[in-house]
Amino acid sequence: MKPSTAQYWLKKLGWTAMDQAIPEKKCIILGAPHTSIWDFVISYLYYASVGGNAKVMIKKSFFVWPLKPILIKLGGIPVDRSAKGGASMVRQMIHEFESSKSFQLAIAPEGTRKAVKRWKSGFHAIAKATGVPVYLGYFDWGTKTVGAKERLELTDDPVADLKRVRQWYKDKGVVGKFPEMFTTGDDLL
Repeated sequence: MKPSTAQYWLKKLGWTAMDQAIPEKKCIILGAPHTSIWDFVISYLYYASVGGNAKVMIKKSFFVWPLKPILIKLGGIPVDRSAKGGASMVRQMIHEFESSKSFQLAIAPEGTRKAVKRWKSGFHAIAKATGVPVYLGYFDWGTKTVGAKERLELTDDPVADLKRVRQWYKDKGVVGKFPEMFTTGDDLL
């Protein structure tokens, strides 16, 4: 989608883009709160409006006609979520990073649109294995602002880093489309 078209639709839906596209050719962009399929739409429009082109993992079962060509055009990458612990998805994304000259991957650390206590740390494993930076992105339904600018410096402790990520979203005060479905896991901080 052309940036001008994406800008038009983002504005028409009442949203404001707060940041430009991530400058690195390869990176991971976390996105939260993820409580609705509309988060994908808003995120896609935002990133396309600023000239970005991020990919996103989608269950391979969705890649059937007539959705398959649409999902691919929107940056969808089919993944098999049946493997225990997400190991195959992590390996697949590491391969994508290693075999691409340019690859920006958007990931919802919650892993689902449902309320969860534990966020996924696959982004950490992918970033550490490939050496790509991680950025914190958000889509705030309370203010209708969307952006991705702050870079997260990872340590070798995925648990501590995930706590910092959750705390960042908590401090930012972002609101999901369905607020009751978003939790930063306060009981785990």
